[in-house]
Amino acid sequence: MSAAAHHYLLPDGAGLAAAQALLAGHLRLDADPTESVSCTWYDTFDGRLHARGLQLVAQDGRLLLLDAAGVQVAAGPPPAPGAPAPAEHLMADDLPAGRLRDAVAPLIAMRALTAIARTRSRRRALRVTDDEAKTVVRLVAEEPSVLAGGGPPRRLAGRLTVAGVRGYDRALAAARAAIEDGAGLRAAPESLADEAVRAGGGVPGGVSSKLRVALDPSERADAAAVRLLAPLVTVIRLNLPGTLADVDTEFLHDLRVAVRRTRSAQRQLRHVFPAGELDAHRRAFRRLQQVTGPSRDLDVSLLDFDHLVGGLPGSAPADIEPLRGVLADRREAERTRMVRALRAPATAAALDGWEALLERLVHAPEDDRRDAARPIVAVAGRRIAKVHGRMVRDGRRIDATSPPEALHELRKSGKELRYLLEFFASLFPPEVVKPMVRGLKDLQDTLGRHQDRDVQVAMLRGLAGDVSAAPSGTAALIAMGSLIDRLAHEQVLARAEFAERFAAFCERAPRSLVRRTFR
Repeated sequence: MSAAAHHYLLPDGAGLAAAQALLAGHLRLDADPTESVSCTWYDTFDGRLHARGLQLVAQDGRLLLLDAAGVQVAAGPPPAPGAPAPAEHLMADDLPAGRLRDAVAPLIAMRALTAIARTRSRRRALRVTDDEAKTVVRLVAEEPSVLAGGGPPRRLAGRLTVAGVRGYDRALAAARAAIEDGAGLRAAPESLADEAVRAGGGVPGGVSSKLRVALDPSERADAAAVRLLAPLVTVIRLNLPGTLADVDTEFLHDLRVAVRRTRSAQRQLRHVFPAGELDAHRRAFRRLQQVTGPSRDLDVSLLDFDHLVGGLPGSAPADIEPLRGVLADRREAERTRMVRALRAPATAAALDGWEALLERLVHAPEDDRRDAARPIVAVAGRRIAKVHGRMVRDGRRIDATSPPEALHELRKSGKELRYLLEFFASLFPPEVVKPMVRGLKDLQDTLGRHQDRDVQVAMLRGLAGDVSAAPSGTAALIAMGSLIDRLAHEQVLARAEFAERFAAFCERAPRSLVRRTFR
């Protein structure tokens, strides 16, 4: 089809023959034989292709990349006879090499493409012809059904796709007018993929783990806390199955971010909660963070492995390869422990109990909840000012003799401040919040690089015994020594950069603005 396509809904209950008869009353048509087509539609859990106006479909086993109008952008090779259907989950490296992979891989990065819907359609291609029997417009009438849950196919609305032929723009306009005004068809409100996803109980466009809550400055602090924290429980629950199944590493990452945000809010808004109950929930969420931490650290190490070793001299990048195997084995062991912990009744109880508290929070007695009824803007402003002040104070105490732990503690305070600014950005002027976030990000990048290198060096030293026992372990240990030296040097550079970044963060003008805005 051409570079433009238009989609219409067929009348309710109209099959292919009825659709052809209806259109034949307004257009000169030739028809091709009816064919049956099976499609599996793919996207990432967070809808990265959908966000770019793209659709990936395995049509009778062949992968096709389509734009939002359903026009082909790129295609994989036809499947070999007897080849299995594409898998339920596809990583970028699973895609056939060529234009399709080149277009999709940068968009999905480390995320898996998951089968989000399956459809089966009866289709009939119709050709609008002119007086010379030349095809001037191409139509496809379609009777789609969605396959979901192992039950019988569920019929979806019939569709008509209209595409022009190069050089016949007037014919396309005339055909569309006949279809809309003569046959009375209306434009399809969504793509077939989106309709199929919705019919199967999914969410077209995927599920975002981003927190988007607009707060009213005058609303009660406990009510605002519920509106912030309830979506985070949902994020944890939605990412838990993908984490347990190890679909891709971002499920665990997003789950952990939601846990960290929850823990931050529990600390910073603690006086909107009943003190006795909150302590138990804080312990439960601390456990969630602790049991998922080692697996995430190893995920990051493996994701960054090629980048980390790429700059090593000579044969070191090849020599160090046994380390990758040791990391993978360690990750498997840690994942086993993590999965056992996440499947344990204590995890479900933690999430259920926290949700139950949020549901009744605004109706709970206020005797030990001194901030519960205060306007959220006042509570948020005070907390932001306090954490910012603590960062300025602690950062000024750091000098050349301070241990790495001092920079790590400052980084943790920076995370607290960043989460507060994310939670409450809607309450304060963007011309204050945005520059503050930018300055904080620059500082956090430096502190994060310092901390990451410290952790990586310690991890590599701790793995020396396992690496030495692997085949070619001696050469790998020598290469690891080079890597440790480089990482330690990068940590020194990050430490030297800290003073400049921190000075920019706590300049007098920004601090004055913080004092005027957050109080």
